[in-house]
This record gives sequence, C-alpha cells and structure tokens, in this order.
Amino acid sequence: MTTGSRQGSLPHGSTNPLRTHVRRTAEWKGVGCPPPGVSLNGSRVVPRPGAAPDYSTLSEVKFPAELQSPSVLGPDRRLCKIKCIGGRWVGPLCRPEQDQGRFQPLLRSCTLDMFPLHLVLTYKNTTITTNNEVFPHNAEVQLRCREPLGLYKLLGESRLQCNNGVWSSRVPSCIPTTVLTNYTEDSPPTILVRIPSGSASVEPSGSLAVFPGSILHLECLFPRKTGTPEWTWTSSFRQYLTGWAIAAEERDWKYRLSIYYTKPQDSGVFTCASPRGLTNSITLRITAVHCESLDRQLEADKQLKGRVEGTRLGQSAIFQCPVGFRLNGTANLTCQASGEWSSRVPHCEPIRCPQLEAAEGSGLQLVEQNTSYGGRAVFNCAFGYRMSGPPGLECELDGRWSGLVPNCSRIQCPPPVAPQHGRVVEESTPDDAGVYSVGAVVQFACLTHARLFGEASIVCTETGFWSQPAPLCKPGCEYPGEPDNGLLAPLKFWYESGDKLQVSCNAGFVSPLQTSPVCKEDGSWDPPMPNCTDYTEV
Repeated sequence: MTTGSRQGSLPHGSTNPLRTHVRRTAEWKGVGCPPPGVSLNGSRVVPRPGAAPDYSTLSEVKFPAELQSPSVLGPDRRLCKIKCIGGRWVGPLCRPEQDQGRFQPLLRSCTLDMFPLHLVLTYKNTTITTNNEVFPHNAEVQLRCREPLGLYKLLGESRLQCNNGVWSSRVPSCIPTTVLTNYTEDSPPTILVRIPSGSASVEPSGSLAVFPGSILHLECLFPRKTGTPEWTWTSSFRQYLTGWAIAAEERDWKYRLSIYYTKPQDSGVFTCASPRGLTNSITLRITAVHCESLDRQLEADKQLKGRVEGTRLGQSAIFQCPVGFRLNGTANLTCQASGEWSSRVPHCEPIRCPQLEAAEGSGLQLVEQNTSYGGRAVFNCAFGYRMSGPPGLECELDGRWSGLVPNCSRIQCPPPVAPQHGRVVEESTPDDAGVYSVGAVVQFACLTHARLFGEASIVCTETGFWSQPAPLCKPGCEYPGEPDNGLLAPLKFWYESGDKLQVSCNAGFVSPLQTSPVCKEDGSWDPPMPNCTDYTEV
C-alpha cells in the first residue's frame, strides 16, 4: 500500500474521514483476507509490486490516521487497526496516538452549523469562532455568553457532549438583560462584576473564578423606583452585605452584594431576582491557582516581548512583536482556574511578502527582490519596452506589496509617410499592424527628377518617435552646362522647379531665344537650353 498521508477512507465501519497509511502488520495466519480496499481522495490504493505484504497471511493491519477536528486545533491523530474476521476486514478501531488504552470503534462526529451571535464556544481550552466545525465523538464543548459577564443570561445547558453524531442537548441561547433593554421590567437584571482588589477570570463554562483574598462586588442593575431586587446564594459559609449603592449617581439603579476577602467557602451561585421574579446568576469559584511561568517561552523566542502581570488566577500576560514581525497566536492570555493559560503563548514570525516573478515574454525584468518587511522589489523593462506603473514596490506591515506589479508594453513607432516625389526603402520589416519596433531603420529615396532634403535614414527610438522627420523630395533640374560661346546665370548645381536661367552670349555671338529657360517639375528646361551663334550667321 502507499505511504502517503492524504484524505482517505476505510472499507468498513469508518464514519469519519481519515488520513491513512499502513504502518505495520502482525499475527500471521494461513488463511486471511484479500487486500483491504483503502481509498485516498476517492482513488483506490493499488499495492506497489514487490512492496505490498501478502494480506492472505495477515489478520490485523495497524496504521496512523487523522480524524477531522476543529481547524484551529490541528489534526486529531489516532492509531487505528482493521482485523480480518471470517475472510472480511472489520473496523477500524482507534485510540489516541499517545494513549496505550483500548482500541475503540470510530463513532460519528458532530457539527455546529450555526450558533447564536452572543454565544462563546470553547473546546479543549480553545475558543472556536467559525461555524461548521467538526467535533469527534465524545467531545465536550462549553458554552457561555460573551463578556462582560452578566450582560446576557444563558438559556440552556452550558455543556454539550457529542454522542455518536448527536449533541446531548440543544444549543443554548443568550438573552439580553436590563442594561440592553432600557431597564424594562420584563427583562432579567444585568449583573456587573467589580473587583477593587484581587484578581478573577471568566471560565469557559461561564463561571467566575476568583483568587482567595479578593474583594468582590456583584451589582444588580435595576431601576429602584420600580422596586427592590433580592440577592440569594447557595453558599452557607456566611451572610453577605447587600443594599443600594451609596454614591448619588449609582444609588437609584445598583443593588449591590459585597464579598470581602474571598475564601474557598464563598464558592456558589449568587442570584439576583427582580420584584417580578426574573433572575440572573453568577457562579463563583474561589480557588488559589497559579499558572506556569512564561519566562522560558519568552527566553526561547528572542523577538517576543511580553508584559506578564503575574501567574496567579485572573492575572494576564500581554505579548507583542517588534516591527517587521507578526504575532502568531493570541496577544492577551489570562490565567484560568484550570491552572492553564487561556491560550498558548504566541510566537513572532517575520513578515514576508509573496515572491514576485516576471512573466516570460512580458518584457518585465526583476532587478532586485527582498520579501522581508521593508524590503523592495525593483523592476525595469527590456530594451524596446516602456513601463507603466511604479518601478519599485515595498513590502508592508500586512505582508502585502505596496502596489501592483508594473507592466511593460512594447514601444512602437508609426509607419513613416513616403515623401511626395519619393519612396520608402525598408530595411526593417513592420509587424502585422504596420508599426515598427525600437531600433527599426527606414531609408528614403527620391525619384530621378527630385532631390532629397533631410535625413535619408531614420531610426525608431525608445520614445516611440522616429529619430528625424521624414525627408522632403523637391522636384528640380540639374545644372544644364554652359552654352557654347556664352554664360548662364545664376550658376547652381540644382535648380528648383520654377527657377529661370539668364543666357548671355560672348561678344560677336547672339542667342536666337527670346525667352528665358524655366525648370519644370519633370526635370526638364522649357524652352530647351539655347546655343550662342555667330551674329554673321544669323
């Protein structure tokens, strides 16, 4: 069989998803069972040739497994086994991985789809904050109303136990008390807890654990004008002082019970009843409990900084991490009546941003990258590309980069326009859209009767523009040469269209032409260039 650890299920008797793989075998027999039909992620496991045991000679297979459990607690690891009975595999039977007790059948788990908004659920000393969590068979969860204690009244059982897929009772609810209902007479009274001296902790069950020697005031909030509430208690240790508060701002709505220098014998249920018989209660547990010192954990994590009030019941510890680190866990811990802190000591982990990569062919280049808090990622674009967006990003406190990765777009020049009386001689080939990339060279040529003015070659630059404007091709005439026995004016290598020539003959010679030659656009002179003739021949 495989040695993976993915989600799996067993052939018979398994009602909880398991992560499985065979670990060891035992009890050799002559006649056994076929290979067990174990599946992983819906796919049947096929034994590897030469590696699978001969199941026909085995009567028991043991394997480690992981049962579903609330996600905040991690996997519930078990050691399980299946047995070959009558030619069939039966099981699995499981026990906790570190437990040496008996193997027990796997029974169905329970879920809490939705629980009331003001309800606090605790399992294995951990507060569960998400719905649809799975709890294994026999799991016991504790429920209470959210703090401050006494603001809501719990209706229902404060403990639920999973019994083969069914909870022991209905999920309780929290109803608001007088402070939240504007002191209406049909609401149970609010009870506020005040501890001028000493310490206390609200337990997962909703009870108040108090360290011995503390001074405790329980204040029943009820409008005095509608009557006087009544305090009762289950403890028979002593009588307690009750009465309306003395301070002017409190005496019309606070009916107080005071316990001075608490002792274990003061433990019990203290109930305030309104004149109409509506009640609210606080369960007190007076116990001298000290939690484990946190010095060792603080020494082990050099980055973790903590302010520990003390280690006795109700005292707290507050943790934080330096800049550049993130606190993994709960920042505030309270010493509870169980002798355990309300949560595990957190640890500091460095803040890191996700790795960035430049997509192949995008033109983007990652020059520098530091994924630690305060680190930078620096980009540039390959030759022929232009960047849009910031060239640098910074890793911030939330573990995210300060912006989006920039884009590089290809720089392109528009197709050049051929000059009039000229043409484009392409050295570089444009793309399908007719545009040119950076570095493309284009040359120009003029027709035979035109002359080029400007740059004959231009280059597509990184600005997206050509290095020079397209040249001009001006039509004109070449220098026709001086006539025999005469002179031309003006003398130029190149004459533009429309230029005129003046012909003057030497002494004794005359020109039969009555008009001056003019340069035409086709490069010819009109009329043609004359010759100077001896006047005696005229």
